[in-house]
Amino acid sequence: MIIRQLGRVDYQATWEKMRAFTDARTPDTKDELWVCEHAPVFTQGVAGKPEHLLFNPTNIPVIKTDRGGQITYHGPGQAMLYVLFDLKRAGFGVRELVIRIENAVIALLARHGVEAYGKRDAPGVYVKFQRQEAKIAALGLKVRNGRTYHGLAFNVNMDLTPFSAINPCGYQGLRVTHLHELGVDLSHATAGMSLAKELSRQLTGTPINSARSSQRQATVARYK
Repeated sequence: MIIRQLGRVDYQATWEKMRAFTDARTPDTKDELWVCEHAPVFTQGVAGKPEHLLFNPTNIPVIKTDRGGQITYHGPGQAMLYVLFDLKRAGFGVRELVIRIENAVIALLARHGVEAYGKRDAPGVYVKFQRQEAKIAALGLKVRNGRTYHGLAFNVNMDLTPFSAINPCGYQGLRVTHLHELGVDLSHATAGMSLAKELSRQLTGTPINSARSSQRQATVARYK
C-alpha cells in the first residue's frame, strides 16, 4: 500500500483527484492512503440534511460531496486519511473495512494511553472526556465498482469552534474533541503518518473475526 503525504490541499480539488484515481484504476493498481489537511470547510454527505448546519457566521464554505454520512467540519490541525482501496481484491466488504479503519484509530490512541471505541449505530471513534462521550474521528466513504475513496478525519490539534455551528455527523449536542485536549502532544504530521502506517497494517492484515469485532462494539454503517 502506498502512503502519500500531500500537505495542506484544497478539498474540492482533492475530491476530484480521488474520483479520477478511482475511475482510472485497473485490477493491478496499488491501493493508496493519502494523508493531508484542509483549510476550513464543511462537507455534507449524500444523505445530509441542510438543517444540521445551524449557523455559519464566518462563511466557511459548504460543499455537498458524494461520501456517506451527514455534515462535518475539516480544518487545519485535523489529519485527513483518504482510503483508496480495492475491496474486490481484498476479499472483504464495507462492514469489515469500517471496522478495520476504526481499529486503526483505536490502536493508535491505545499506544498513547487513551481508551477509545466505535459504535454500531454511529460511525466514527469515540472517547470518554470529563465523563462525557466525545468524538475524535469521523468516517465517511464512497464505494464505486468495488473501490473506495474518501475516508477518515482524525482530530489532532485544531480549533473546535466550527463544530458548534453544526450537528456533527447529524447528532445534536455531540461533543467533539482532539488529541491535544486529551493530553497527547503529537504534531499533525506525526499523528497523520502514524495513523496511516497503522491503517495500512489493519487493511493488509488477516480477516477480522466477526464475533470478536462485535464484542468490541465496532461501527457498522451503510454507504452508497
